[in-house]
Amino acid sequence: MCACRRLGSCRLGLGREELQPDGSVHTELECGPENEGGPQVAHGGWTAGVLDEVLGHVPLLHGQLAVTGQLSVTYVKPVPVARPLRARAWRVRHQGHRWYVAGELTLARTDAVLATGEGVMVRSEEHTSELQSHHDL
Repeated sequence: MCACRRLGSCRLGLGREELQPDGSVHTELECGPENEGGPQVAHGGWTAGVLDEVLGHVPLLHGQLAVTGQLSVTYVKPVPVARPLRARAWRVRHQGHRWYVAGELTLARTDAVLATGEGVMVRSEEHTSELQSHHDL
């Protein structure tokens, strides 16, 4: 989030994220042509990056910065370039400094699941104090 803020937009194409009443994070996005891996298909690294970003924003939008400790991505279907997509992530459980999170990337028009992710986000004391100092400005 901080890198995206410095750039003025998300380099992965994520739109505004919203924290839902159930604690999940939702965003709309699109894979730009600069992230094409094959003809009209997103590069797998872009897909993994999007899931890493969205899963990492679950603790962030709950007021805790965390770094990725583990990330597993399952590629279900090719992700199309230049088509509206949705990403959603949620907390599976929270144990100490670890947030166990999961999420999915879907095609906006049909809600077809294109990729899923599971991760462990580890709260970073250094990053958390940085977040608090940004709120104090």
